[in-house]
Amino acid sequence: MTHTVWIVDDDRSIRWVLEKVLGREEISYLSFSSATEALNALESGELPATIVSDIRMQGLSGLDFLERVKQDHPDIPIIIMTAYSDLESAVSAFQGGAYEYLPKPFDVEQALALVQRALSEQTSLSEEPVANSAPPLDILGQAPAMQVVFRAIGRLAHSHASVLITGESGSGKELVARALHRHGPRAGMPFVALNTAAIPRDLLESELFGHEKGAFTGATQQRPGRFEQAEGGTLFLDEIGDMPLELQTRLLRVLSDGHYYRVGGQTPLRARARIIAATHQNLERQVDEGSFREDLFHRLNVIRIRLPALRERPEDIPLLAQHFLQQSARSLEVEPKRLSEATQRLITTLEWKGNVRQLENLCHWLTVMAPGIVVEPADLPPELRSQPVAQIRPPAELWQESAAREIAQRLSQGETDLALTLVDQLERILITEALAHTQGRRIEAAQRLGWGRNTLTRKIHALGLDKLLGSAPE
Repeated sequence: MTHTVWIVDDDRSIRWVLEKVLGREEISYLSFSSATEALNALESGELPATIVSDIRMQGLSGLDFLERVKQDHPDIPIIIMTAYSDLESAVSAFQGGAYEYLPKPFDVEQALALVQRALSEQTSLSEEPVANSAPPLDILGQAPAMQVVFRAIGRLAHSHASVLITGESGSGKELVARALHRHGPRAGMPFVALNTAAIPRDLLESELFGHEKGAFTGATQQRPGRFEQAEGGTLFLDEIGDMPLELQTRLLRVLSDGHYYRVGGQTPLRARARIIAATHQNLERQVDEGSFREDLFHRLNVIRIRLPALRERPEDIPLLAQHFLQQSARSLEVEPKRLSEATQRLITTLEWKGNVRQLENLCHWLTVMAPGIVVEPADLPPELRSQPVAQIRPPAELWQESAAREIAQRLSQGETDLALTLVDQLERILITEALAHTQGRRIEAAQRLGWGRNTLTRKIHALGLDKLLGSAPE
């Protein structure tokens, strides 16, 4: 393939304008007054790097020309020009595989920029190997926060214990639940998911436990619930924090004694499904507020897995984007798009309030809407480009990892008496935070810390906190 641009248009003035701007930039070109001439040149063995073609010409149309070229040379980018910038023409051009759609009259610099971009992509594609499809992993992630999740899944592989998965909406909680099921002893049994926030509260009980014929108006036949459908397998209760209180009571009873009744039923049924629950809400706060049962919380919270938000693992964003772009390309049967280095850098700085789900949706949008194979920052939706840079804070649950890194760094620097220094620093933080929480009440602060009053007083004196804290109420 040469680095020549072909211009195909029966309008001599358009050919002349494009020839001048390409010549000015020292870009090699060939001009053709008809699509038939260009096809004859292709058949002779000449291959252009990029083609700029009109859509309506005498003889073979630009769309027919586009179809013929794409049949034998799908990698050649073709920019379609037209003075008839209607919806039908645009749709037909893109459906035919056009690289970009350029309505006339066009800005010369805009046309040049499109050609240069198409040429640069062709060069990069010829120099770089095509990336293999992402491996068929359950969950993608190389960030330390995701390694914590992977280790938890591994440890739970042969467990039957209830698991509570917490994390923001769109962070992939159901993927974790499915991974726990797939790698556990129930892998050959059903995995049944129920989003408790998506079911009307008056239908949720029947959805969960099933109903007998005639149990209520419209119950014309017996219907099994999700517990029965998940028999021997896993029942995933998503957004458990939205479950009504009255239904929480029934669920607690099932978890306590292992039996339940269909709505309108008299015969107890055995619950043999493992329960995995998930929520994006703060269940502890809901317990304090009285909107979630404390005893149910402790039943569900046997083992907790916290899934980090996407902004907490920015190093995983390019990997995930590549996976989703390839996934979208396969579903649409098109060539997968690639993110330029500038685009990769940009998307790792965004907030991603919708987390992995938002990134997946973006990749599908780019597969359909981005003009070229290589996605540049300008190709991103305007609302995404205008987002503020994410303010990334380490998750509270990972403070132990931060401490471990700090200790390792100090040890490598040759520090001594490290335990004494760090314990003193930790106790300072414990004391000042506890006293701030109790508004200076030392007896209450000591109780919260699990110390006696005299122990707290002694440590305050030993750490030199007397002057800082002053006299305080007991």
